[in-house]
Order: sequence, then C-alpha cells, then structure tokens
Amino acid sequence: MPEKTDVEALLLSGRTVQLKPQGYSMYPLIVPGRDEAIISPADVSKLRRGDVILYRRDSGILVLHRIWKVRDGFYMVGDNQKEIEGPLSAEHIKGVLTGFVRKGKRVSVKNPAYVILSRIWLIMRPLRPAVSKTAASIKRLFKKVNG
Repeated sequence: MPEKTDVEALLLSGRTVQLKPQGYSMYPLIVPGRDEAIISPADVSKLRRGDVILYRRDSGILVLHRIWKVRDGFYMVGDNQKEIEGPLSAEHIKGVLTGFVRKGKRVSVKNPAYVILSRIWLIMRPLRPAVSKTAASIKRLFKKVNG
C-alpha cells in the first residue's frame, strides 16, 4: 500500500482539506483549474448513494467520484463517466465531499439545487456521454455567435 499523502494525514487527524482536483472525470460538478473540492473526514457507515468521496485506488491514485451504490462494498462512478468501478472497501475511503468552491463562492453539498441536480445527473448515467457532447456543442456555438 502506498504511503499516506499530506491530504490523507490531515483527514485522518480530523481536519477538512480544500484541494483542486485534476482531470475531467467529475465534470460538470468539478471543473479542473477553476473549482476546488472541500473534503472532510468520512464516517463510512453514513455514506450513501450520491455522496462524493475521495478514495485511493489499489494502483495508488487518489480519486474523487460519486457513490453509485453501496452493496458488499462501494461502487463508484465519475460524473463525466458511465463505467462503474468497484467494489471498494471502507479502507479505500479517505474523505467525503462536503462542498466546493466555484468562482470564489462556497457551495455546500446540502444546497437544495446541488442535491436535485446531482440526483438527476446520477440517474442519467447511461446518457451522460451524449448529454455532455451536446452541451459542449451548444457552448461552442454560443461562443462562436457571441464572440
């Protein structure tokens, strides 16, 4: 097992950490280079479908993904992915997303708009690639028209 990172050590000591995730696996929730994730220590017994957790893969990589289901372990999926990973054990889990910072504004995962949108996005898992591709095309079109 790889050595614990500073992030893991802080979470183990009960601290909350704020970090800038890299990659697009959690897009559109987390936009790399713009958003920051607020991660708190996790009580594994309270984690449920839809929660976003920080976990360490057996390969050593720290990953921030959403819980697809909890059954004989945790099954995970990125918001910009449709493939499910798992099962993961409680030992893999390092923390839970409690909020994020977007354009300087802090948003709690308890925010009603976030709760509704994240539930809808979770249900839409099989359609995500098509939805993401369409949204990106529309965004490019608006940029072209406006500027």
